Amino acid sequence: MDLSIVIPLLNEEESLPELCSWISRVMAENQFSYEILLIDDGSTDQSWAVVCDLKNQYPGNIKGIKFQRNYGKSAALNEGFRACQGDVVITMDADLQDSPDEIPGLRSMIIKDGFDLVSGWKKKRYDNTLTKNLPSKLFNAATRKASGIYLHDFNCGLKAYRKKVVKSIEVYGEMHRYIPVIAKWAGFRKIGEKVVEHRARKYGVTKFGINRFVNGFLDLASIMFVGKYGKKPMHFFGLWGTICFLLGFGFSAYLVIGKIWNPEISLTNRPPFFIALTAMVMGSQLFLAGFLGELISRNSAGRNQYLVEEKLGLD
Repeated sequence: MDLSIVIPLLNEEESLPELCSWISRVMAENQFSYEILLIDDGSTDQSWAVVCDLKNQYPGNIKGIKFQRNYGKSAALNEGFRACQGDVVITMDADLQDSPDEIPGLRSMIIKDGFDLVSGWKKKRYDNTLTKNLPSKLFNAATRKASGIYLHDFNCGLKAYRKKVVKSIEVYGEMHRYIPVIAKWAGFRKIGEKVVEHRARKYGVTKFGINRFVNGFLDLASIMFVGKYGKKPMHFFGLWGTICFLLGFGFSAYLVIGKIWNPEISLTNRPPFFIALTAMVMGSQLFLAGFLGELISRNSAGRNQYLVEEKLGLD
């Protein structure tokens, strides 16, 4: 199969028929074999009923997954990645702000140019400047600096992947913003970018909130730590635990020797004594955190299990 198109959706009943019709037209024009995976992330409108109607309208091409409740975009993408079968995987949003006409160009960059991942760059945007565009610029600048991946738009929903990439990575929590970073940590370093069309929202309302801006930077710190130390937490906690403990122990030894040398000097009612004691306790706690992290990292099966209420066209 040439293409799998993975589309997470939340309350997008109005846009789905137009989107699927547009995708099908592009696929027919380019003679691609394809599947469209629609992942309903706990919609409260009639989105799933629309997906069922589309399955009947496009038998063999439309497949659906319905979550029992809202888990978030990362969960939807992860389930789509598990189920997809195409040689090239395209992700896009369901709100018609991503143009399906970009799909052939993205696929070409994977197949002909040899990229592992191609991220869209919405160079000209139609979102609110203050609430979305400006935070997005700050977020992208911070991510470029921290990750060393020089993309303009990490959070663009329109991306293309080689099949091996999506089968090799795990997306959870709110980490969909950092899929290029996750892919790089997994060893896929040929990451490209393509300027894509951004269209004004036609139906519904945006799902963006100010909390996503704050969470984005927290997630960045998390993904950078997990990427570097996720499989070896003791290397981080053990290093700083050793430093803290040795500093505290050295300070304590200095105070004890001073007390022996001059018994008149007070030991326990001086600030340096409590600083040394605190440093030793912190060092011991960091060591303990490292050991616990090692145990957790080796026994973390099942962190990406979601309740799926119903599936269409999938075994």
